Amino acid sequence: MLAILSPAKSLDFESPLPRIRHTIPDFVEDSAQLVDRLRKLTPPELSKMMGISGKLAELNHSRYAAWNETFSRSNARPAVLAFNGDAYQGLRAWEFSGRDLSWAQRHLRILSGLHGALRPLDLIQPYRLEMSAPLGTPAGSNLYDFWGGRLTGAIREAVQASGTPVLVNLASREYFSAVDLPAVGARVITPRFLDFRSGKYRFISFLGKRARGMMARFIIERRLRFARGLLEFSEAGYRYDPEQSTRDEPAFIREPL
Repeated sequence: MLAILSPAKSLDFESPLPRIRHTIPDFVEDSAQLVDRLRKLTPPELSKMMGISGKLAELNHSRYAAWNETFSRSNARPAVLAFNGDAYQGLRAWEFSGRDLSWAQRHLRILSGLHGALRPLDLIQPYRLEMSAPLGTPAGSNLYDFWGGRLTGAIREAVQASGTPVLVNLASREYFSAVDLPAVGARVITPRFLDFRSGKYRFISFLGKRARGMMARFIIERRLRFARGLLEFSEAGYRYDPEQSTRDEPAFIREPL
C-alpha cells in the first residue's frame, strides 16, 4: 500500500531538526531545469503566474536565486519535516520514531510541482511551485506536461515496491490529476472526510486536509498493507460511515466538536 499527499505552501525551516538520515530527490536535474526557467521571471511575472502577492513573489524570487543542485543539511531539510500546512499538522511527522520514518519512506510519497514525487526523507530547499502553475517548458505549457510519465512511473514503482497494489489518495485534485491512474495499475482509494455543518456533512477544507494527514499517520503507525484496515480510522472523532461510502471512496464523518 502506498499513500500520497500534496505538498504545503507553508514551510518550516526554523525549528530544530532531529539527527535523522536523509535522501536526495530522484529528479534533481529536472527540478534544476524548472528553477532555471523560474529565475528568468521577474517578481511581477511570478506574482501573475502564481496568483500571489508582490511580497510573496519577492520571497520566491529570492528562493529560486538561492536554490542549489547540491542538497545538504545546511541548505535543506527532509520534506516531511519541511512542509507545514494543515495536512502536515495532522501527520505530525516530528513525533515519528526512526522506524516510523523508515516505513514511511517506503509507503508514502509527496507530490510536488518542483520535484515530481518526493519520499518523506528527501531533502528539499525552500520553494513554492504549485502543480497547476502555467509554467511553460519544452514539454508543454504546464507542469502536468513537464512531469508526464516520469511522475506516474515513480508512483507505479513505489506502489509495486510497497508490496500491495493499493494507492491511497490523500492528495488534492490539483496534484492527484498529475498521476496517470491506468498506468499505475493499482486499486485507488480516495477517503473522504466530512464534518457536520449547517445541517449536513461537508468537506471543510482545512479540517479535511488535516484529516488526510491524520490518515497518513494512521497508515504509517499501523503499518497498514491492506485496504480494509483503513476503515478502522477513528482519529479526532471521525468514524467510518458505510451509508455515505463506496468501495473506493470510504467516507469518515464527524459530529461538531
